[in-house]
Amino acid sequence: MRFQSLLGFVTCCVLYSSLATAQQQNRILDAETDAFINKVLADWKSPGGAAVAFVRKNDRGEWVDIEYKGYGKANPDGRNITENTTFNIGSNSKLFTVLGTSLIINNASVSPPLDWHTKIKSVIPEFNLTDPFATHEATVLDLMTHRTGYPLHDFSYRYTDVATDAIRKLQYQRQSAPFRDIWQYNNNMYITLSHLPDLLVGKPFGRYIRDNIFVPLGMNSTTYSVDLANSNGQRADGMSREGLDPYVDPFAGTPRAVRYWASPINGEDGNVLAGAGGVITSAKDMATWLQTLLLEGKKPGTNNTVIPASAIKRVVTGLSIQTGAPEWPEVSLIAYGAAQLQITYRGHRFNTQISRLPNDNFGVSVLTNDHEYGKVLTEIIKNHIIDKTLGLDPIDWNTRSVAFHLPSPSSTNLTNYHRYKTVKSVPPVRATPRPENARPPSANFTSIAGLYNNDGYGQIEFCLLTPTPDLSRVAAAANTSSCAQVTSNLTTILPNVTRPGIPTLIAAINSPWFSHIRLEHFNADLFNISLLISTPTNDTAKPYWTFNDKSKSDNAIIGELDVNGTHIGLGFAGFWAGLWDGAEAGVPKPLGANPRERAEVYWDKISQ
Repeated sequence: MRFQSLLGFVTCCVLYSSLATAQQQNRILDAETDAFINKVLADWKSPGGAAVAFVRKNDRGEWVDIEYKGYGKANPDGRNITENTTFNIGSNSKLFTVLGTSLIINNASVSPPLDWHTKIKSVIPEFNLTDPFATHEATVLDLMTHRTGYPLHDFSYRYTDVATDAIRKLQYQRQSAPFRDIWQYNNNMYITLSHLPDLLVGKPFGRYIRDNIFVPLGMNSTTYSVDLANSNGQRADGMSREGLDPYVDPFAGTPRAVRYWASPINGEDGNVLAGAGGVITSAKDMATWLQTLLLEGKKPGTNNTVIPASAIKRVVTGLSIQTGAPEWPEVSLIAYGAAQLQITYRGHRFNTQISRLPNDNFGVSVLTNDHEYGKVLTEIIKNHIIDKTLGLDPIDWNTRSVAFHLPSPSSTNLTNYHRYKTVKSVPPVRATPRPENARPPSANFTSIAGLYNNDGYGQIEFCLLTPTPDLSRVAAAANTSSCAQVTSNLTTILPNVTRPGIPTLIAAINSPWFSHIRLEHFNADLFNISLLISTPTNDTAKPYWTFNDKSKSDNAIIGELDVNGTHIGLGFAGFWAGLWDGAEAGVPKPLGANPRERAEVYWDKISQ
């Protein structure tokens, strides 16, 4: 949303544009690259794979290399990835939103005209932030560059929301930094931007981008519709590892599919996340997109302008610093423009994760469906191809990255640890065991259960699983409570959702990111929060599995009970991981004298 964002061992079929024999002999996706990518997927025990696109032109603007290939598996049934397999590309979708907005900026018929510096409040009167100054001063470019002062707040919107719902909720969400002070990633601002086509040109966002970018460029496999992407049988599932134990083997597990933004509200316009991360596309279409960007907005083959060159230049101009302390010496700090990263790699400038190197006349895209390690696999494969294209001595990014994820030498994986021990190893922090003599909370568990509200997030109902609630107290509400429906088949749809001896509450929620929130009592008024996804398996013996259950590791999301007379509240903290309290950004956790002040999100109980 860092969606983020989506990747094994079989090399799939390849179709790429006809090139001269001499050019074919110099292609990048050759047997050596195939062997490298397959080895990477094997080393990471990837349940999925990757689709790669590569394009290169000469100094005369002639395309001398256009390639695309698939590697690994698209789904649990073993379907091979090809150049036509479609992937959710997560936050790489934001560039389409930005460039779609640039078309409105360049549309002379829009009145009053829109500009990069137009204040959002003047266009969307319902736009209100916590900070009145930010409300009235935030511009189109401020939203695009993540400098509104808002942290992630990704769990505020629901599948059933539309852009105007997400915009309405902004005024009730806590700001974490001063306006324009630092870079903080926020999908809600891109949801806000996705409202502009409907508002200013009378066309829903998804259809506007389709008609003005996808269709003119001939990107026929690219869509915002999950239903359409599924209809031709080409869409890749997100692939995860059930049973992964990061302290024994951080790469092993049973291959399972995990849902990505599948929603009953789709159609060609996608859902509420379309503008922030809704694009579904293939390696073949990404080759066209890379060519278009390298041609500064012109359609490959015709040189017809689809996107103004000035817009391409505008979005790559760095306006804020995303990362001021690079992880590796070969990579510069990261400047952020508008949905574009500006990075120097070994002295060569390139932009974003679907990467183009404009000074070197080539681009590379790596689409993956490995849920746990997709981002790092993308970087390993992409950097290898960049090194190869530039003729540089290759850096062993695979060895570096594998070592970074290996468990400590106290684990059973000693051979690999000692092989890579010169590189930092960072397994997740183990969960702190619940005290054997844990103190009870300030209210009994039956009283804690019930319906809660936060105006910036909506309502959630926490249902008591263990200990068994006092039925005499809830009998009057039994016929109206939704908890009976939530808990009736919970052990089937969320296996192992409760652990022996730990009082537990659960809430179902139609979020794009998770299906249930679990509260496990830790001690006194503190609860551990887990964001779980109930995921179908297509296995009759085990129809569902529980994704994202990090009971063994510390997921850092804490709930704090707040009891004041008859009022009960729950303060949540730790949602934003590196975005709310990121050390680089220098944003501290919220402090205060009580749970409400300390919470990133505070929920008031509204039913007994």
